[in-house]
Amino acid sequence: MTPSAGSGRAPLPRQRHRRSRRRSGRAPGSDSPALAALGDFQTLPLEIFQMVLNYLSVKDISMLSMVSKTISGRLINYISTSSGSRRLLLQDFHQELPARRGGASILEHYRALGLLLKRCTLLLPTRDRLKYVHKVLSGVSCFKLNGCASPLHCLGLQCYGVFLQILTAGWDELECHRVFNFLWELSNLARKVQTVVSSKPGSARRLELRIRLFCRGVLLSPGSRRSDCAFWLTRILKPWPMVNQARLLYIIFGPVSSRDVVPQEWLMENNARLLLLSGNSICFTFMASKAVNGRAVELARLMVFMVLVCEKDLYCMDWAVRMMQKVCKVFSSPWERNNFLQCLENSFARMLMDMLQAVLAGDRDEEDSSFLNLFHLMNAQASFHKEILSVAMGSSSSSST
Repeated sequence: MTPSAGSGRAPLPRQRHRRSRRRSGRAPGSDSPALAALGDFQTLPLEIFQMVLNYLSVKDISMLSMVSKTISGRLINYISTSSGSRRLLLQDFHQELPARRGGASILEHYRALGLLLKRCTLLLPTRDRLKYVHKVLSGVSCFKLNGCASPLHCLGLQCYGVFLQILTAGWDELECHRVFNFLWELSNLARKVQTVVSSKPGSARRLELRIRLFCRGVLLSPGSRRSDCAFWLTRILKPWPMVNQARLLYIIFGPVSSRDVVPQEWLMENNARLLLLSGNSICFTFMASKAVNGRAVELARLMVFMVLVCEKDLYCMDWAVRMMQKVCKVFSSPWERNNFLQCLENSFARMLMDMLQAVLAGDRDEEDSSFLNLFHLMNAQASFHKEILSVAMGSSSSSST
């Protein structure tokens, strides 16, 4: 029997029916969308989840961090725990690169760890990423400028360098500026550099060594691209006047003592470029010294690189020819002069063959410069010989008249 309009019984509100349907449609034990993003991992307690991570390599954990934002958040929490920190922040920096599970060295371990933290903090602003990374790494004393008692036998700064190299790969210049400023302030490098560049050479030897190892290990990490090294080195030198920049360059790249050799030898092309920029007088004096001392092979190789620099940097090739003519007059006998010219042609041929072999073998670096260097050297040789022929033809025609 249908109730009348005036009946005291009111129908149930429709809104309540809709809520009931939503409850009945939800699967038992289901959770929020954030937890649903965990997939099958949502059924595991957090402790079990972290135990599973202990069986994964750092590279596998890095891949896992890309599954979802929720899993990435759980990994961030895991890294911050004492067990995660002990597992990931290896600190045996004073041994001979030990082989680990899967054959990875400690340098490779920190390279993989840099990628892991790069992926976990991908959605954070740069400032927050740096704060989090500093919080994670702050317990590693060998990552600090004055943190290791035996810095010459420690791989800590090198590991920090490869970690930072992977972490900042692909960041734009503004973000890299923030990274540099963060490290500069964190290590108090401004005051320390001011101390060494304003004091007498050798009076603060320990501090000079610390600055050298930190800059070369962390900011100028071995294996970095030239463009990256140029950026960091520019940032290190920029705040200081020219005289302090020269002092700082010597501290970073020069020999540690008078008995040492230069740790990182300059490329021959850069030596030639420096001589060319030093002016005719210094350049001729340096080359004439090699000629007088019978070092024709070294002189010939240097001459080839000077020709190459003239080609690359768009200097007039007749300068290189005139410099060669002046050097030839230094030789005491025609035999020595002819021997130098023969060494010069042999150096051209040897360099061309080496570059051609590198191109054919497919040995390309990150900047893919092998073919470009071969192109420049062939053009340089052609331009150099053209100038020599022009001088020779001009002198023969003038003598015949």
